[in-house]
Amino acid sequence: MYSEIHQFEPTLPSDRLWTELYPIAEKIVIDSTRLTEKAHATTRSVIRELVRQMNSYYSNRIEGQSTHPLNIADALKRHFSHRPDEARLQRIALAHIGAEQALEQALGDHSPLSSGFLIGAHREMYQRLAPEDRLSDDGLEIMPGQLRNKEVKVGEHVAPTAESIPRFLSRMNQQYEPIRGETQTLIIAACAHHRGAWVHPFLDGNGRALRLQSHCALWKLSEGLWSPSRGFARDTSKYYEALNAADRMREGDYDGRGNLSQQGFSTWILYFLSICQDQVSYMSKMLDLDGVRKRIEALIIMRSLNNKDYRTEAILPLMHVFALGPVTRGDFSQMTGLGERTARTLIAKLLEDGLLLSDHRVGPVRMGLPLDALNVLFPALYPEVNQPLI
Repeated sequence: MYSEIHQFEPTLPSDRLWTELYPIAEKIVIDSTRLTEKAHATTRSVIRELVRQMNSYYSNRIEGQSTHPLNIADALKRHFSHRPDEARLQRIALAHIGAEQALEQALGDHSPLSSGFLIGAHREMYQRLAPEDRLSDDGLEIMPGQLRNKEVKVGEHVAPTAESIPRFLSRMNQQYEPIRGETQTLIIAACAHHRGAWVHPFLDGNGRALRLQSHCALWKLSEGLWSPSRGFARDTSKYYEALNAADRMREGDYDGRGNLSQQGFSTWILYFLSICQDQVSYMSKMLDLDGVRKRIEALIIMRSLNNKDYRTEAILPLMHVFALGPVTRGDFSQMTGLGERTARTLIAKLLEDGLLLSDHRVGPVRMGLPLDALNVLFPALYPEVNQPLI
């Protein structure tokens, strides 16, 4: 049984590994920073809320407790399934979304890579659920933010003794809590994700809490436009394989100086960085304005073939609100070049279908990203949206 902090060293990359990792992480930071130049702030806000739903879906899917994306959208409108099991999954999804929002708002008060933040992530998630909704697979109630008081084995990994958890968390604070630059933070976030999983501080819900922590640790970099959870969930077996690699014991004199394998740690960190790079690259491609214009054009042409209220004259003003932000309804109408009545009908249809959003009945309009348009506007971002409801 693990009980001494030296048993989960190394907690940071070696100098040689750090030199290898730094340029990889630096490219991710540069590419991610450029994302904010590709769409107006109001459009990024809509994307951010979409990614938040997506994070909930994917993080819960990793745990085998996901509900259909359309059910999550319904739950956000307080429409719950009449099927108890499905309604429970909807409530779990809402708890994840609410926890993510609350944790993002708390970022100015706490280091996201501290053990206190991790405990807070667990608390925020599970305090939003009724006792009957937070039962583990063994039927035990998961207590929000409470460190485990019993010994556990996760797959082949025997976690540290319950009594020793505070010592391991204290060591993680020493190594991970200090505020660093974005490139360093990206690498440290990968380290903290695995070592937190290795310690397994909670009886259940460790994975969700750690993914919430990683999301928040990268928030300053990502602004919520991308998250590693999507990459983890798209091939869960690789996620667990990479985590397990970093569980390995040291294998000889050429495998670092700690108790655990430096090579296995490297495998995990490189995997984590590859997931981040993939997510940033995908979102960069999706926000490229030439591509956005073509996909808006394709969507409107497709819909105009089946509904006379859709007009191709909507393409230009939709592109405008995506890239440059909200406009008055009069300006949107003018950009279509249509007659007043026809333009009003078009705007009403776009609002009804969620391609335009507005806070007031006659207020300015901004870009929307309804789930039923994602297969065209953001292909492959959230493909499960298109799966049939069962």
